[in-house]
Amino acid sequence: MSNENEVAIQSRRALFRSAGIAAAGFGLATLDAPLLAAPRKIARRGDTVSSDVGVMQGALALEHEGIAAYRIAGGSGLLSKGVLDVALVFLGHHEGHRDSLAKLIATAGAKPVEPKTDAEYISALNIGALKSEGDVIKFAAGLEQGATNAYVGQIAALQDHKLAHLFAQLSTDEAVHWAILNNAAGGAMPKSAYLFG
Repeated sequence: MSNENEVAIQSRRALFRSAGIAAAGFGLATLDAPLLAAPRKIARRGDTVSSDVGVMQGALALEHEGIAAYRIAGGSGLLSKGVLDVALVFLGHHEGHRDSLAKLIATAGAKPVEPKTDAEYISALNIGALKSEGDVIKFAAGLEQGATNAYVGQIAALQDHKLAHLFAQLSTDEAVHWAILNNAAGGAMPKSAYLFG
């Protein structure tokens, strides 16, 4: 193998490793998200639209957190170009998720939840503790794993089948992010079935 190919492979691995760390931290931090603890009712108990809006608000809060984590970690100077490139792709996915969820929430007549400040995310996610590209990748992998579990766990709470389909799509994106980051971080592929949920 040529040195150029070896460097390219190492760069991709470093990128995936870094992306994994950021996702991991995001996932771990979101496991304590109060909005996802249970479907929230905005109106009367039987109002399925309001119930679904509450679930979507929790998902939107997760996407805001993921966007902030990738943006902050990406600007940290800890990531090599290859890893940063992957992180930016994942950031774009999360922005697309955010936009879809915010539009659905607004269409249902609710005000989409706003993101926190960067300082709040840095504190809540302990982003200041990240000291290397490897740290960032493991952090990202954890965030993505947590987001995947959160989305899978909320599918059954949704009354609208189209929203359940959207959440299945969201969880699939997060699972792909986790798999790439977990691999980059050198994590083993879990041997048991049912990795999420």
